[in-house]
Amino acid sequence: MKEDPRETILIWGAGAIGGTIGAYLVRAGEDVLFVDSAADHVAAMNKDGLTIEGPIEQFSVPVRAALPQNVVGRFSCILLCVKAHHTEAASLALLPHLAEGGYVASFQNGLNEFVIGDVIGISQVIGAFINFGADYLSPGLILYGGRGACVLGEIDGSRTPRVEALHHLLTLFEPGAIVTDDILGYLWGKLGYGALLFATAVTDDSIADVLAMEAHRPVLAATARETMAVATAKGIRPRGFNGFDPLAFAPCGAAGAVDASMAEMVAHNRRSAKSHSGIWRDLAVRRRKTEVDAQLGPILVEGAALGIATPVTARLVAMIHEIEDGGRVLERANLEILAQSMAEGA
Repeated sequence: MKEDPRETILIWGAGAIGGTIGAYLVRAGEDVLFVDSAADHVAAMNKDGLTIEGPIEQFSVPVRAALPQNVVGRFSCILLCVKAHHTEAASLALLPHLAEGGYVASFQNGLNEFVIGDVIGISQVIGAFINFGADYLSPGLILYGGRGACVLGEIDGSRTPRVEALHHLLTLFEPGAIVTDDILGYLWGKLGYGALLFATAVTDDSIADVLAMEAHRPVLAATARETMAVATAKGIRPRGFNGFDPLAFAPCGAAGAVDASMAEMVAHNRRSAKSHSGIWRDLAVRRRKTEVDAQLGPILVEGAALGIATPVTARLVAMIHEIEDGGRVLERANLEILAQSMAEGA
């Protein structure tokens, strides 16, 4: 528990990531205010609390929650947990509530730290990489399906008192959380893994089942390989986690290394009660736009600037948009169509 019990942690976005982490912090005695744009979710949390269910733990905690327009006060510690494509709007909305000398930590997928930095100043941003499995199920209810890597780091790699304090908070949720001097390496590693998740989401199969499909392994590998090629050209060394081995998907990665990494990722995902990605849930369940432009869009832009061909990623982005717009259904045949784009980069 913090020395100053009056210090409130503001969690902006109380879905799968923010809701799970925040519930653990509340249970540990921390003072948390959840902010979410879904009125029914906010009402349910204020009335009945926040419930975590799943194979790891099941518990409920009473919480305080507010809609963005109803937030009052300024806060030194803000955890931003919204979808990547909502980052800029959320950063502008929370800016009046950021205390002088405070910080925003991006608990999101993608390279959102720089989007936040454009709004509040990059010196006030802490990077975070998370890979645990969770899903928003219904108002006030979150599935915590599987543990995964949790890493914090200052953008410049320094070890500061504020990142140490945030690390202490995060260990209340994930005891194995670490601090790194290379958060960008982890974020780019997650982009490579994220590309794989987008590919699995064009089917109705689970993450593990798609990654285990040897027939589609070449196109899956090509998807991750394009991201790793862009990272390498930028002078970034992506970090591995939970079975994802960046070296296996490097431009000269061996087929045996790809198979070994895929097998480890399959094993990791089979241990989780979260069978499908949040991308798939956005497409198949919630019927809403995904994070594809915010996550994979930068790969296309950076690749073009560096002269790196990214035809598979470009086709995958287009395919996700087609599914979002109702012009394509989720099926395995999409992976066969995606594979046709591999020839363009040959």
